Amino acid sequence: MNQTPHTNKDNVGIVSPQTLHFSQPLQLACGQVLAAHDIVFETYGELNADKSNAILICHALSGHHHAAGYHSSEDKKPGWWDSCIGPGKPIDTSAFFILSINNIGGCNGSTGPTSINPETGKIWGPDFPPLRCRDWVESQKLMMEHFGISQWAAIIGGSLGGMQAMRWALEYPDSLRHCVVIASAMKLSAQNIAFNEIARTAITRDPDFHGGRYLEHNTLPRQGLGLARMIGHVTYLSEDGMMEKFGRELKAGNFVRGRHDGVEFQVESYLHYQGENFSSGFDANTYLLMTKALDYFDLAREYQDDPIAAFSNAKCQFMVMSFTSDWRFAPSRSREIVDALVAAGKEVSYAEIEASHGHDAFLIPIPRYMDVFQGYMQRVSDELKNLSQPSAIPGDRHAL
Repeated sequence: MNQTPHTNKDNVGIVSPQTLHFSQPLQLACGQVLAAHDIVFETYGELNADKSNAILICHALSGHHHAAGYHSSEDKKPGWWDSCIGPGKPIDTSAFFILSINNIGGCNGSTGPTSINPETGKIWGPDFPPLRCRDWVESQKLMMEHFGISQWAAIIGGSLGGMQAMRWALEYPDSLRHCVVIASAMKLSAQNIAFNEIARTAITRDPDFHGGRYLEHNTLPRQGLGLARMIGHVTYLSEDGMMEKFGRELKAGNFVRGRHDGVEFQVESYLHYQGENFSSGFDANTYLLMTKALDYFDLAREYQDDPIAAFSNAKCQFMVMSFTSDWRFAPSRSREIVDALVAAGKEVSYAEIEASHGHDAFLIPIPRYMDVFQGYMQRVSDELKNLSQPSAIPGDRHAL
């Protein structure tokens, strides 16, 4: 019997999302309280007897719980990080139990703007409370307690997910042994905030936005959300990558004697497809909420803007990775993290990966990236076999 991509030995196969309901109130950083909330999640691999092999995956802006495998045999695409999760892959399901969560505020089943506000009986919409990374950490902590996990073997995240991983290291230093931060930063640059604001403006000025109450009007701000995605998507790519992928190739039309006749470049067609696809499957209020959480994140703000002081209480080992063509979260931002960790006397490994894929590189199985990632996660796996083994000297900075 031939194997399909859904049953390959290096794939986690068919997976099913699950939902947990938490009835205890969740205090949010903004001062509001969620009386109860639901979390949708997926798990891959098996939790060992002492529950020491658990990995938490923190997703990025438009991510969700479906990180690996397929939901049915008809699925055309696997989870968003399938290249990294599975037997023999960097996050190896033969060694680890992986928990992937759709954060609160999301639009893939967890409590968020499209959920019902129990106080009003209506959709939350724009009334859903503003969130911070620490709110996701608190909700993830409840998931940790549900599974009876006392310490994560590692918390791993790219981009906004990396911010969550770092927040874990500061808020609950005894709760994780390794923190893997990929293509991230300790805070957004002014340019990043500007791009986010342009995207939000595209959404809020859509005539169908209705002050965020579009669902009550049985409509969606598709044009604005699609434009926001196009803006964002361009910033996730690199100039070299776009030239390599699209060049100036035409999708339709032609040039005749200096005049154009229905000309559409391949890159234009691609961006329109991305925008249209995104606008039909993602919630606009969630997009506004998530981008604001990105803007507000500042790891060192409450430490007198001193990143060394921020990391001073962290106890885990760190792995930081960046990509040369990523200008949205440039390697210099990752080096800031590494330098602060070294100055704080923490053990940190750092790799700057040569890649032409821009910020999206952390989602792509680039050979060097996979080798470095797998090498580090093998260390985490080996450590599980003998947790009493002495760790390396704190403050050692490894170049991979």
